[in-house]
Amino acid sequence: MTWVTGVEGSAYGVRNLPYGVFRSGGGDPRVGVRIGEFVLDLGAAEAAGLVLAAGALGRSTLNAFLALGRPQWTAVRQRVTELLTDSTHRPAVEPLLVPLAEAELLLPFEVADYVDFYSSEHHAGNVGQIFRPGQPPLLPNWKHLPIGYHGRAGTVVVSGTPIVRPTGQRATPDGPVCGPSVRLDIEAEVGFVVGVPSALGEPVGVADFADHVFGVVLVNDWSARDIQAWEYQPLGPFLGKSFATSVSGWVTPLDALADAFVPAPEQDPPVVEYLRDVPHVGLDLRLAVEWNGERVSEPPFATMYWTPAQQLAHLTVNGASLRTGDLYASGTVSGPRRDQVGSFLELTWGGAEPVTVGGAERTFLADGDTVTVTATAPGPDGTTIALGEVTGTIRPAR
Repeated sequence: MTWVTGVEGSAYGVRNLPYGVFRSGGGDPRVGVRIGEFVLDLGAAEAAGLVLAAGALGRSTLNAFLALGRPQWTAVRQRVTELLTDSTHRPAVEPLLVPLAEAELLLPFEVADYVDFYSSEHHAGNVGQIFRPGQPPLLPNWKHLPIGYHGRAGTVVVSGTPIVRPTGQRATPDGPVCGPSVRLDIEAEVGFVVGVPSALGEPVGVADFADHVFGVVLVNDWSARDIQAWEYQPLGPFLGKSFATSVSGWVTPLDALADAFVPAPEQDPPVVEYLRDVPHVGLDLRLAVEWNGERVSEPPFATMYWTPAQQLAHLTVNGASLRTGDLYASGTVSGPRRDQVGSFLELTWGGAEPVTVGGAERTFLADGDTVTVTATAPGPDGTTIALGEVTGTIRPAR
């Protein structure tokens, strides 16, 4: 399908084409698209007149391109596909291919606002059993609205950024102390990147999801469970979450995931009108979590109770506006089995049931640990689409 060398059989073929921001050879940051083990320099392509995008592709973030909207997103994707599949364009395009190994990936978009949801029934049920044994695992509101909280946009970082162990207050038998977290955890999630903004006071309906959301990133919303447990009542997550959230360096456009939409789990009781998405669909994304290179879990995103369209509708039903670069994440992705959970809190059942990693029993993260989250999705004609990985290594507290 493409004249680019080595792409046959790659999960980053012409049916994928995720966007990112990179620099190489001491040059300025610019927008690129991944094809196999190369990055097509779209900034240079636009400067050469090969792609038209209103000057948005030579920028240091994707935001200007995101703001252009779906017709322009589709037109640029079609043109990039043409450039990479029609061999008559090879002489002009091949010099613009940068080997991936020579490209430094940067945070692909400037994050305007960040919202994190809590949309996996399996995850919420597990957490309820761990923290509230003997009580109903789900709180009364959980099946009536997508639970979420506002995070800190300024601490969203690109994959590969070291994660400094957070410091904060935690409870002890002798009272609260302040120090480094001793129960540092992960949350494997999927994030949705907003392109087209909305006006203040005008809710975005479930049917308008694809008009506003450009694409998808993998997310690791690192969590300090001991800090979180002490602070979260009555107002919710704060310091236990806000120290770092990692996202992949590649944004996979919704157009690349057209074949990954599948029926979402049935919702009972029926939801209120503004949350009724027809068709009621989620995404068949198959995540994998590696702890120091050892695969410990495979969370299935298709099991998520609340869909991305419902999350967006709930986020704006009160009239809150969307901004270009908004990021909202799904919440921890967990399936029904222990080897399908998206947090080590669940994997080790609150630390009570250690797992063996690298020949040693482990519960929560130690300094020097590296966690990598990957994902794939079904593409057209039996192909596989890979989402950009998100990885991070823990550094000691300062």
